[in-house]
Amino acid sequence: MEKSVVVKNVTKKYKLYKKNSDKLLDLLLPKEYGEEYFALRNVSFEAEKGDVIGFVGINGSGKSTLSNIIAGIVPPTEGTVQVEGKSALIAVSSGLNNKLTGRDNIELKMLMLGFDKKQIQELEPEIIEFSELGKFIDQPVKSYSSGMKSRLGFSISVHIDPDVLIIDEALSVGDKNFAEKCLDKMNEFKAKGKTMFFISHSLGQMKKFCQKAVWLEYGELKAYGTIEEVMPQYEQFLKDYKAMSKKEQKKFREDKMKQRSQATV
Repeated sequence: MEKSVVVKNVTKKYKLYKKNSDKLLDLLLPKEYGEEYFALRNVSFEAEKGDVIGFVGINGSGKSTLSNIIAGIVPPTEGTVQVEGKSALIAVSSGLNNKLTGRDNIELKMLMLGFDKKQIQELEPEIIEFSELGKFIDQPVKSYSSGMKSRLGFSISVHIDPDVLIIDEALSVGDKNFAEKCLDKMNEFKAKGKTMFFISHSLGQMKKFCQKAVWLEYGELKAYGTIEEVMPQYEQFLKDYKAMSKKEQKKFREDKMKQRSQATV
């Protein structure tokens, strides 16, 4: 099978500052200010054309950070990501300009992706119809609900026909009917052999739609394999984690964060 995405030793490191002045001092002075935070550490896996891969992990595990890196929105601190073809990220309000109308956002996004005026004129009615935004398409995006933003973002992304599609919780907002329509569209992409990454808190959706799973645990790759292999392990972990007291959950998180920040990269 042909590789479509190769993630190799990807690390994403941020600096956390207690106050804004520390950030300025960190830039100007030799002494280091702020605390290093690893959103991802040495993550590696490969996706083949036609793979539909779910990202699982409790909040703070780095799923959205990894999505943004694969989509080319943020660069990794270390490591490399190779993507064959064009990628598109669908997340609530991702890449939308709140000051512009929905229609203006469609045109701007497509111009940035290299579409010409004729192509935009042909695709714009289809995008608007799919989004079901009606008269709101000519209203500023800042007036949209999260569900409406998700509809617009999804509609634009699927109509630009990307080779790699990354869906980050975009189906968790809005109504059930629209979510079903989106899943139908994603199944069309699946049939065409496109690569998709899917992030959702709905494990039922994940098991129904995905073939493989990437399990991230506080920035590190815990497991990668078929959905049948990884999901039972993750569900058992979730069961054990939810059985912990809030104090035990806090200690678990803190221990993992400490291990991640102290580990050498």
